[in-house]
This record gives sequence, C-alpha cells and structure tokens, in this order.
Amino acid sequence: MDPTEYRPRPGEIPTSPGVYRFRDPDRRVVYVGKAKNLRARLNSYFANPSGLHPRTFAMVHTAASVDWTVVDTEVEALQLEWTWINEFEPRFNVMFRDDKSYPYLALTLRDEFPRAFITRGKRKPGVKYFGPFAQVWAIRETLDLLLRAFPVRTCTPGVFRRAQRTGRPCLLGYIDKCSAPCVGRVTPEEHRGLARSIAEFMGGNTGRFISARKEEMAAAASELDYERAARLRDEIAALEKVLDKSAVVLSMNADVDVFALVAEELEASVQVFHVRGGRIRGQRGWIIERLQELGPAELIADSLRQAYTDVEPEAIPREIVVDTLPADLDTVTAWLTEMRGSQVSIRVPQRGEKRAVMETVAKNAEQALQLHKTRRASDLTTRSASLTEIQQALDLAEPPLRIECIDNSHTGGQDVVGSLVVFEDGLPKKRDYRHFAVTGDAARDDTAAMYDVVSRRFSRYLESLVSAEPDERFGYRPSLLVVDGALPQVHAAVAALEDLGITDIAVVGLAKRLEEVWVPGDEFPVVLPRNSEGLFMLQRIRDEAHRFAISYHRKRRGRSMRASALDGIPGLGPAKRKALLARFGSVRRIRAASPEELAGAPGIGPALAERIHAALGPPGAAGGDTGEDPGSDTVGAEATAAEGSPDD
Repeated sequence: MDPTEYRPRPGEIPTSPGVYRFRDPDRRVVYVGKAKNLRARLNSYFANPSGLHPRTFAMVHTAASVDWTVVDTEVEALQLEWTWINEFEPRFNVMFRDDKSYPYLALTLRDEFPRAFITRGKRKPGVKYFGPFAQVWAIRETLDLLLRAFPVRTCTPGVFRRAQRTGRPCLLGYIDKCSAPCVGRVTPEEHRGLARSIAEFMGGNTGRFISARKEEMAAAASELDYERAARLRDEIAALEKVLDKSAVVLSMNADVDVFALVAEELEASVQVFHVRGGRIRGQRGWIIERLQELGPAELIADSLRQAYTDVEPEAIPREIVVDTLPADLDTVTAWLTEMRGSQVSIRVPQRGEKRAVMETVAKNAEQALQLHKTRRASDLTTRSASLTEIQQALDLAEPPLRIECIDNSHTGGQDVVGSLVVFEDGLPKKRDYRHFAVTGDAARDDTAAMYDVVSRRFSRYLESLVSAEPDERFGYRPSLLVVDGALPQVHAAVAALEDLGITDIAVVGLAKRLEEVWVPGDEFPVVLPRNSEGLFMLQRIRDEAHRFAISYHRKRRGRSMRASALDGIPGLGPAKRKALLARFGSVRRIRAASPEELAGAPGIGPALAERIHAALGPPGAAGGDTGEDPGSDTVGAEATAAEGSPDD
C-alpha cells in the first residue's frame, strides 16, 4: 500500500515520548517501535522512499495504518515497546530465538518448606533460579552434591503430602539426602535455612560455608567425634567439587554479566556468561533474525531487554560488560537500575581479565552462529524452494507465506466435521488450527460441507475487518487456500468465497488418488513432479489437515457412540441418560451394574432400572462396547491448547 494513503497529518502526531504500531490491511501488527519524539520518528518513515532502507521500505508499504500511545518517560516507552513485541510478535521486529532450551536449578523460597528442583521454560514468580546450565546432567550432579551439605527436599507436592499423611519419609530421607521436614525431623525454620544456604552458595557466597565446616571438622576431631568429622569432611568435598565445576575467570570476587554480539547481514548471535563470585555460573545465547536495519548498538539494547525481562531483581548484577554500548544507554541503564533497586553500570572493558572473558564470550557467539547456520541451511533452503515452486506452478504473484488447508471427515454422512490448519513460512502454526462441526443441510455431501466450512471461516475474517481489534482465530487472510479434493470441492470453496465478495484469495485442491493440483476453471490439473519440494509441502499440509479432521471426528463419533446403546430404552430420556453416564462413567460400567445400583442414579426408579438392565444385557453383550470410553480420544499429543476450541 502507498504510505501516503495512511500517513497521519503532521499536527496530529504528538511530540511526546511514546510507542507506535504499524498494522497491515488485516490490522495485524507488523512493527512496534518507540521514540523520544513520536512526531519526528513517524515522519521519518514517510520521507522519500528512495532514502529508506529496503526492509523499512518493505515495512511501510506492507502496513496500512499506524497508531501510537503516549507515555510519560523514555523508560516507560522502553517497557511498553517490549511488552507489545512479545504480545504481537511483529514480523518486521527483531526476532530472538534461543539456540537451545536451558535447564535451571530452582528454589521455591516462598514456600513453607522450600523445594529444590530442575526446570526448563518460563519462570514463575516466587521461585529463585540459578543458571542456566549448559547440560542437564551437570545440574543434576551439582544438585546431588549440594544435597550432601544442604539436604533440602526435592520431592513433588504430592509425594510430600503423602509422606506427611503416612508419617514415613521417602527414600532420600532414609539415605540422608533430605532432612525430611515432612515427618518433623527438622523445623520449618531449620529447613528454610538450608534452602537459603543453597541460594547463598549458588549466588557466589561460597567461602564461609567451606571454612565454617573445616573449623567444625577440626573441633569434632579434637573431641574424638570421628563420625561427625567424617560427615563434615564429605560435605566439604562435595562443596569443593561443585566449585571445581565452575571455571574461574576473574581473580576478584565479582558479580558481572558479560555480553558479546556477532552480526552478519541477515542474522546475529548473542552470548552471555553469568559470572558470580568470579566463576561462570551460567551461559545463555540467542540467534537474532535481522528483519530491519539495526546496528550492533540497537541489537545489544534489545538483547539486554531479552535477558532481564521477567527476572528477579537479584538476578541483575551491579555490573554488565558488553562489547558495544547499547543504544539509548541512559534509558536502558535507568530501566535496569529501577528493576534492581540499586545502581547498575554498563561498560565496555578495554583491558585485563574482563576483556579476556569478553573475547571468550565472543568466540562462543561466533561458534553458535556457525552451528545455527549449518543446522538451518538445509531446512530453510528446502522451505524456500517449496514455496517458490508452488508460486511458479500456480502462477501466483508471490510465494504463499500463509497457506490454509481445509478438510472434511465423516462416517457414512454422520458426525460430519471440518478442520482448518495453518502453515506460515512452511511451518505449522498450531495455535491457529480450528475445528468445525457441520450439521443440517450442510452435512448432506462433501461439497456442501466444504461450502459451509469455507463460508464460516471467511465470514469471521470479514467480521474482523470491521472490528476494533482483529479476531485472533480468523482475522488474517491466507495467501493460498488448499482444499482436500478435486474440482467439485474447489468449486464449492470458490463459490463460498465469491458469495462473501472475496475474490483475491487463490484456491486449489489436492486430490489424493494421483496427487493432482486442481485449479478453478482449468479442465486439467497441474501435475507437479513426484520429487517436487512444492508437492511435498502441499502433501504435508493436506495430510496435517486430514489428521486434524480425523482426530476431531473420532472425538465426536465417540461421544455419540457412548450414549447410543442407551437410545431407545422406554422411559430413559436425555436427562436420565446423562445422569447415568455421570454416575457410572461409561456404558460398560452401566451394563455391569445391578438393577439396585442403577436405581441409585438420580431419576432412575426400580422399574426403569430393570428395563435398562434387561435392554443392555450382561457385560460383553453385543453393542461393540470394548470397555474403553470412546469419547476420551484426544486431538493428539502434539496439538496445542487452541486445537481444543472447536467452532461448534
């Protein structure tokens, strides 16, 4: 779109600090930015197109509108910008991808009986994290050694409550790797002290724990308490072994995070070493997709936000060392200082130990980028080739970056369902998957069902265009719509779109028999080579839609089958059938129940209980009941939460 068509009037834009959003014609956010002066920054996007960077040029021509929010300070703008980037995931903003999923040692210090455990993923409030560790086995060994000196509980809440009820600790309590607070061997205060000791030790305050144990060991030996001295000796050895696993990089007892960036034209790599007490306590890295013209200073600023968003204040060190000072240094420093509660400094080391550590971190960043490129090359090349082949074969104006596929499933015309799967950039976007239950006249045949599903999906799209915010499920337009079937299904989909007034979406059908691609209006199909990457992509999308439809169909069919054996029993209406199933759980259990047990269900009298028992027959009687609940089928282990929200 021509930016002049949606450019705000200069007088409409305030000169205050704020955050702005560019949106595409579907009102999808494509870019989020912040500015000290909104008017000056936004006017720069609408300058002479020849002076814009190619990625900025693409962004402003992709967008169809821009809006903004005014804030009081630059720090607030920094925070709001990052919040919106995480919420909307704009395609033209810098995209961070962790190069691996890191394990952490976690302590639930706010619990009455704190627990130590190993975890990955999103951080939770009230839990203190240490790491990240490079390998999960390293953190398991570290935790095992720490438990010899600080035997805090590691069991789950369920195991802890069971031990409290039975009065017997678990195995770790018997082998002295847990102080067993569940059975009162230590008080809550003593156990909490052990957890705090782990936190202090992992935080870098290590010397006092080892020196105190050495003094106690000497005292125990002088008192001839050799058993206690031996135990203290083992604890000292365990703690020293934990320290040996952490490389010493600074002679001084310093807490510092060291960041290094290696950038190329399209991607960049960031690595950070978390140094506590002069030792490396954690390492983490990101791969950045450079979707706009950001230099090292801007990338480092975004990396700092990535690293310190949603962390505990004590996780932010007093000193942060970088290889390039971040853009908006004062704002970033003020933000980190506000989060930590005390002054934070960001600087570039020029010489000495910290400079040497910086060079080591930079080498790790460079190796991480090379490894990422090696792993991604074949996959990215294949996906790009697939989309290009589809574009050329179907004579599309551009590669279909968003492809949607619709399939229907039924058994003899019963329990008709439809599925919608979405692929973006050749990868499944499962949160946009949707189910459709097809009923009434729309369920009479495949073409009617296809017309119904396409109409419902794109009716919601049209509704989203006139709403204040886009529909998260149906608010985006695909570049290509694929239907499972040949010309009849394709024509039904095209008719549904035309009846809605939509004529700018390409529609094709993929027939299973010969894997032919049917284009509306063409007498003969498009036949892609059997080894075509484009054909493989279409097959994968069609098969995913088929799998998703079958999963939902089985679930609905199971629901109807579960109650079918109860149909036709005189006096047993829907409410009483529901009461029976609620009480017994399945037809198998109902069949196995005696008349007296059946009469215990709400609304079931003795006479009706006898009729039910006689109608169902003994367990194992005809009716296809296998003893399992057919209605318990799930969509699949790989399905997302969004998949469980059918549009009924």
